[in-house]
Amino acid sequence: MSTIRVVDYHTGGEPFRIVTGGTEPLRGRTVLERRRDARERLDHVRRLLVFEPRGHADMYGCHVVPANDEGADLGVVFFHNAGYSTACGHGTIALVTWALDEGVVERREGENRVVVDVPCGRIETWAAVEGGRVRSVRFRNVPSFVWATGLEAGPFTVDVAFGGAFYASLRERVERAELPRLIELGRAIKRAIEAEHDVVHPVEPELRDVYGVIFWQEEAERPLTQRNVTVFADGEVDRSPCGSGTSARLALLDASARLPRGEELRHLSIVGSSFSGRVVGGTEVAGRPAVVTEVEGRAYRTGEAVFVLDPDDPLGEGFLLR
Repeated sequence: MSTIRVVDYHTGGEPFRIVTGGTEPLRGRTVLERRRDARERLDHVRRLLVFEPRGHADMYGCHVVPANDEGADLGVVFFHNAGYSTACGHGTIALVTWALDEGVVERREGENRVVVDVPCGRIETWAAVEGGRVRSVRFRNVPSFVWATGLEAGPFTVDVAFGGAFYASLRERVERAELPRLIELGRAIKRAIEAEHDVVHPVEPELRDVYGVIFWQEEAERPLTQRNVTVFADGEVDRSPCGSGTSARLALLDASARLPRGEELRHLSIVGSSFSGRVVGGTEVAGRPAVVTEVEGRAYRTGEAVFVLDPDDPLGEGFLLR
């Protein structure tokens, strides 16, 4: 009987399931190569941990892997209901919290710098430790940039930006009662964009396609506060304000001169949790204007488990109803 050990956290309400034992090591020299190996050879692990009855359509998780080289402390391969993402801000916050909680990375009072290799690049993070507990994690993302504005997606006009993954953004009412409509709308917008456009990173071709659709609404001006819900993967709903999506929103706000550099974006989720984000500098990606962003949030441990797969179970690795 197969057994897999995990530790669960949530960041802003969004779950994050960290595999801690019971699986074969992922093969490859880099995080991107290990991501390919996970997809090709160990996808049954993802299905077992994400699908019902052990998970649900909105579950998220990761494999912890070695860093690409000595310049980072650890690496990570993210997974969700449809496969393997190139970035995950809420997951990075949870992973760093776990690494410090478990002593994978040495923890000390004050600011702790932890460097993580993720599929889209190298992420520098700073965890604030007070009284022996991680109180918050701030990460400096890979360069974020506007890919296109004013794209037609059916009857809607959307902007597309990269924040570690590609996100389409449009203004809509963000309320819990709207979720069924927004889920289907997110799926339709993603299909419409990808049918007409080849959305690909200009440097790394594995970073491609529209990962999520961000629906946002205005909340306040000082600090600039927006509420969002991100529908990603196969209709999956982010309960957090979406870390990499926050970077994509910051790129759009910077390009439109809506948010001065260094000033805070208070980014709220559909469940009321919040991230703090800001543009801290400018850069370029293949000659394209880009920004350096930082996003801060907090993760909380919710439990640990040993999952099993009974060889006689007719449902096997599970199922998704949505």
